[in-house]
Amino acid sequence: MSDAGVSDPTQSTHVAHRDNHTHRDVNGGWLRPAVFGAMDGLVSNLGLMTGVAGSSASSQTIVISGLAGLAAGAFSMAAGEYTSVASQRELVQAELEVERRELRRSPREEVRELAALYESRGVEPELALEVAKQLHRDPEQALEIHAREELGIDPGDLPSPTVAAVSSFLSFSVGAVLPVLPYLFGASALWPAVLLALVGLFVCGAVVARVTAKSWWFSGLRQLALGGAAAAVTYGLGTLFGVAVG
Repeated sequence: MSDAGVSDPTQSTHVAHRDNHTHRDVNGGWLRPAVFGAMDGLVSNLGLMTGVAGSSASSQTIVISGLAGLAAGAFSMAAGEYTSVASQRELVQAELEVERRELRRSPREEVRELAALYESRGVEPELALEVAKQLHRDPEQALEIHAREELGIDPGDLPSPTVAAVSSFLSFSVGAVLPVLPYLFGASALWPAVLLALVGLFVCGAVVARVTAKSWWFSGLRQLALGGAAAAVTYGLGTLFGVAVG
């Protein structure tokens, strides 16, 4: 009996596995910085407001402190991110220019350098040299290959300082505004602000689980515990300072 029309289950299983094989986004993409920016805003502003509340300040003072903390923190985060990413980008561009000059001045040495790199990874010497020569036919391709292999960067995918600054500003603001919302809607006690902030921390922690190997409830509870501890400590410090100053 001919088995020409019978499919190999092992082969089909392998193909299906290959087609469905996916990985998590290990870089986090936009999700990681956005969620962590929101958590930063939540923890820092919640801590500020609980510290002020611990000193027996009025609701108006707590709200003003929260709004001031939101504005100061968001602008600080944006300025810091812009400066950090811009400096990193300028450093990378300077290193790329060094590599570009080396490719122009010493093309043969750069070909041998790339071939040696491939050899160190198990490629046969003759084949490694031939691959390196072919890659060097296009100067921009050669620059991209050397940048990735030697510097670990992609010249065509450098981060934008503006995008980083705006993202940090918005995500921090979203997180920092949560503890203030109950007061803006008429609350006069601290506990609604703390409750809303802790819920936000749990949600942020659960979302972070998308780019980690932890379960959503573990990540959420961990962030809730850390934020709650920070709020408790600052409330205690605010109480001590209020007594000392008063």
